[in-house]
Amino acid sequence: MDIAVLAGGLSAERDVSFQTGDMVAKALRQNGHRVVLLDVFMGYGEEEKDVSDLFSHSEEASIVVEGISESAPDIAKIKSLRKDQSDCFFGPNVISICRQSDIVFLALHGEDGENGKIQAAFDLFGIRYTGSGYFGSALAMDKGMSKMLFEKAGIPTPKGIRMNKKETDRDLKDRGVSLPCVVKPCCGGSSVGVSIVQTEEEFTKALEEAFYWEDEVLVEDYIAGREFSVGVIDGKALPVIEMAPKEGFYDYKNKYKAGSTVETCPAVIPEDTAKRMQKFAVSAVKALGLFTYARMDFLLQKSGELFCLEANTLPGMTKTSLLPQEAQAAGMDFPALCEKVIEISWKKYEDTV
Repeated sequence: MDIAVLAGGLSAERDVSFQTGDMVAKALRQNGHRVVLLDVFMGYGEEEKDVSDLFSHSEEASIVVEGISESAPDIAKIKSLRKDQSDCFFGPNVISICRQSDIVFLALHGEDGENGKIQAAFDLFGIRYTGSGYFGSALAMDKGMSKMLFEKAGIPTPKGIRMNKKETDRDLKDRGVSLPCVVKPCCGGSSVGVSIVQTEEEFTKALEEAFYWEDEVLVEDYIAGREFSVGVIDGKALPVIEMAPKEGFYDYKNKYKAGSTVETCPAVIPEDTAKRMQKFAVSAVKALGLFTYARMDFLLQKSGELFCLEANTLPGMTKTSLLPQEAQAAGMDFPALCEKVIEISWKKYEDTV
């Protein structure tokens, strides 16, 4: 197949996306495909460049990927580097290249990569792509909305409220949430802008940090417990993985700096607990209308009580990412995992013909 792998974008997870895209592109080439790795925002060449024969020299045309920094990228600076200074999200020739490909592997994370906008645009352009559709992606990206759907489906989740940047009343006392609590951007990812809050002073600072990234935030009860994740591929749950940061919680730095977190898969927990977590993960996928693959994050209290935190519709595929480790524990190596994602995604288009 001729496959375009889309990475980069303008979310706080831009650097992480490049790592996912680079690993996926290499694995798909290993599987025999012709693959072009593109920066969706910067595009390829100048406007009107002839890209009709791009896949014949796909590796040469692909971007070169560097490492992940310890902090989120400066998006304003990224925008300033684009040659044409267009406000279009798709860089030069991206749509043309994607239309030439047999399928697009979405290696994007956060914001416009996972919120359904690209998926909706590709549906209109007639471009095949991996992962869930626009509607399920939009629901899962909005943590407040997904929380409501979890509750309706009987999936345990921390109690929480939404707060808008324009609101002047930011007192928690009358809203059913007390300290300590967690403050996070409503539609962010990779724990960017997330704070665990113990005092009112910390709460004020946490809101400022979260509102820097988005105009709407989610404030949740703080749940002390161990952190886990469960991948779901084609409706079936993978082995549970535990993430145990050496310091703090599972934030941006601990997710992507090698050696910062001890990850254990399969997780060392009672079998019935693992099965309950897997069952909730599959239920969450169904509640949000997701398909192909996704990953659900959980907290487990000492009492054995479980809480589903959120869904990831385009899970990371980096060296330190969770889904590939879970797939490995299930006997599926990385190239096989990438091929499986392509296979399932292709099938959804065959089913609609």
